[in-house]
Amino acid sequence: MSPLYDKDWVVYCKPPFGGPESVISYLGRYTHRVAIANRRIIGMEDGKVTFFWKDYTDGTRKIMTLDATEFIRRFLLHVLPDGFVKIRYVGFLANRQRKACLETCREVLGVTQPAEVAETWEEHLLRLTGVDLRECPLCQGKMVRKVLEANRGPPWGAPV
Repeated sequence: MSPLYDKDWVVYCKPPFGGPESVISYLGRYTHRVAIANRRIIGMEDGKVTFFWKDYTDGTRKIMTLDATEFIRRFLLHVLPDGFVKIRYVGFLANRQRKACLETCREVLGVTQPAEVAETWEEHLLRLTGVDLRECPLCQGKMVRKVLEANRGPPWGAPV
């Protein structure tokens, strides 16, 4: 990597064919996504998995059924090798300079700092839907969230 830092790089960037919206649409399909969301899985029966998928050639949703082994094989193609990290934020939302860049954006746009959130997401969900996630669906008792220590992780050993 060291020799690459010594090299003077020239970046040529031309305007996108479809405008900025097409760039955002393209990148949005690849950044910070899971291989398949649970809501897309329709069913699992007789060793087969049925799910929705989007055909980007015509923009329609279609249904596909695969053997469980083929479904898992395709799913595992999305697992990154060791040493690789998933792109989460780029540009002014990149972790290293996010706070400073957002401040600059607010100054340029003439926007003030957003107010502190008055309610938690659980309270917001309760207010909007009437569903209280802190209530046990079986006994209607109040559930208590256990905060895990920073470096311990969850009890089942999965990464946080």
